[in-house]
Amino acid sequence: MTETPEQKVVLVTGASSGIGAATARTLATAGHHVVLTARRTDRIKALAAGLCAAGHSAEARPLDVTDSPGFHEVIEEVVNAYGRLDVLVANAGVMLLSRLDALLVEEWDQMLNVNVRGLLHGIAAALPIFRRQGSGHFVTVASIGAHQVVETSAIYSATKYAAWALTEGLRLESEPGIRVTTVSPGVVDTELADHISDPHAAEVMRTYRAASIRSEDIANAIAYAIAQPSDVDVNEIVLRPSAQR
Repeated sequence: MTETPEQKVVLVTGASSGIGAATARTLATAGHHVVLTARRTDRIKALAAGLCAAGHSAEARPLDVTDSPGFHEVIEEVVNAYGRLDVLVANAGVMLLSRLDALLVEEWDQMLNVNVRGLLHGIAAALPIFRRQGSGHFVTVASIGAHQVVETSAIYSATKYAAWALTEGLRLESEPGIRVTTVSPGVVDTELADHISDPHAAEVMRTYRAASIRSEDIANAIAYAIAQPSDVDVNEIVLRPSAQR
């Protein structure tokens, strides 16, 4: 890794597609060293290889955020390799929308495991490192669902409100030097909605997604928060399509 004075070591979860992949590209292009993590290792390896071929600094490491020991291991490997971790972008998430009366309990559990426990695992792994360094930046990708509930979003919104609350609590409890940002996107053109199994929810989402913004728009917001001076903490960013209400 060839360092520049402003270069940061950034770990991005869920970097195999959508907002995570766009964030990895944006931050690597800005001169940071980006550690791309996800379960789909073929995708993050291809993306990291492409970034390196373009002259940027990136690497891929397999990670399932629901695996707490695995999360600790990856962060320890990064710190051992580079001496520090500057930013954790907690982006990994699933959006399996359905009405409550569909009783898709396994999907509810999956959202809780990834969207809430996965975030907690990242905090538990990175916070001791940040405290030891006296610096660090948590960026959580929540959702507009943390601020409003629509039909079929009850469980998803609950997990994203939990993500918002956890991140805000972390901000309040963190000592100076540790920054905490929550980014809450509205409708974004990603593959998240493609995994909805409930037919009613899928149809509702097709209408809801008529207006959407790009993953790169969210990545740019994350890059903005990270680029601020160390004494500036961007607490929360909410961004959505101008047509979304």
